[in-house]
Amino acid sequence: MTDDNREEPKGSQFSELLQELELFGRRPFDDELDPRPLPEGRLVEGAAADSFDAMIACLGDTRLEPDLEDLLWGFTNVFHRAVERIERDLDGNELGQRRLQREQDGSEVKSVELETAIAEGRTMIERRDAMEAFREAFAEQFRHHLRKPWLPRNGSMLNRRAVTAAVIESREFVNDRRHADAKLLVPPGERIYLSGGADYPDHRKVWQLLDKIHGRHPQMVLLHGASRTGAEHISALWARERKVPQVPCPPDFSKHSRGSAPFKRNDQVIGLMPRGIIIFPGGGIQDNLFDKARSAGIPVIDHRRE
Repeated sequence: MTDDNREEPKGSQFSELLQELELFGRRPFDDELDPRPLPEGRLVEGAAADSFDAMIACLGDTRLEPDLEDLLWGFTNVFHRAVERIERDLDGNELGQRRLQREQDGSEVKSVELETAIAEGRTMIERRDAMEAFREAFAEQFRHHLRKPWLPRNGSMLNRRAVTAAVIESREFVNDRRHADAKLLVPPGERIYLSGGADYPDHRKVWQLLDKIHGRHPQMVLLHGASRTGAEHISALWARERKVPQVPCPPDFSKHSRGSAPFKRNDQVIGLMPRGIIIFPGGGIQDNLFDKARSAGIPVIDHRRE
């Protein structure tokens, strides 16, 4: 207020924006990618050490000292939970990217949407790795002060910092060997893979189509997704009745999340290079398999639009 009790004129929106930028720096909106850098490693380790030192100095030799271990455990668990949350967001981002891949129609709008989803996924990976760095720094302080390792009370903890080049090379070797073993376990013959939704009911159509293909390829080997109901289960019953060798290819939920395991299984099926693929109505898993089979040049009998 001025001396004559009149209100001072307010600045323009542009001047207020400049003042905010001067005070706080540029901050991205909720729908923008964040261009700001991640915390440096030395600052992360310093923050962990300062936090533990402050809490121990404050609560040590007081009536609250018995609660100190739980409180320090909780410090580290904050970042562990953040890692799990970002991992869930990454699963959603992966599914979103797959959907956008199917929706590509050559337009600039769809292309930009996919590029944005890819960029969001990359920054999620960077954020997850940064949260893991915080967790490891706090876990190291927990071990140093309490003389015991920090462990989550539920689930497991992946330490990517301990994944060295030798470990990665070893895992790739093991995966390649398992893949080669899987190929050897598939009986000789012409491989036909069948995929479909768990609620597909038309057993007559499945049997008729498989009978027709079996007539053309007497040495066929049926591969299927091992669902307990639907098109894949119907195909398994057909193979048992017709004495046709069959190989179930279930998703590996012990290795991958529930959202990504079926899509990883699709990659493995394409790697087996079947003679052909039959797709009955289902959902995104079947759409994904169709796209990958076409890209790999594998013939597809497509019944998704029934």
